[in-house]
Amino acid sequence: MIDYIKGEIADLAPARMLMECYGIGYEINISLTTFTAYQGKKEGKIYVYEVIREDAHLLYGFATVLERELFLLLTSVSGVGPNTARMILSSFQPTELVQVIASKDETALTSVKGIGLKTAQRILVDLKNKVKSMEALAPAPSQNTKIMAHTEVAEEAVAALVMLGFQKAASQKVVTSILKNEPASPVEQVIKLALKML
Repeated sequence: MIDYIKGEIADLAPARMLMECYGIGYEINISLTTFTAYQGKKEGKIYVYEVIREDAHLLYGFATVLERELFLLLTSVSGVGPNTARMILSSFQPTELVQVIASKDETALTSVKGIGLKTAQRILVDLKNKVKSMEALAPAPSQNTKIMAHTEVAEEAVAALVMLGFQKAASQKVVTSILKNEPASPVEQVIKLALKML
């Protein structure tokens, strides 16, 4: 089991990171939260979880131990796979998600694409007591104020949504609409809004 990878960030997109370590490039699936944490950095350390299936070996990466723990808890719930867990972690900061689960906020969970009422209820019932001790793991939040050029934001947002499984045409329409109303939005904000609209 790989615990973390430390190396050079060769490529970074809202749903994917390529980290080079001793000449090996690791493709790592990431959430929007993790993307924000590494934006603008040339190197770093990312906590990973390996998913081994018959048809693929996948790495999921996380900026913090708390985010990885939440991912593992989410995927332990019946009906929640790695991509659904990543979608949830893209919609909430880890500390926000802990609060959502601890306060049994069904409405917040069902606002995430692909999470119906039954799945939300299962997550809340299964994880309510498990998240209570996790708040101590939460790091102080950091603000990323870097704003990219309008077209670059649109391109990255659409690419991320497509990687998360949405149709390209629908993603482009939603992203264009968001940027028309809020032209200064950073890419992570655009994706978060799009996840609620798609």
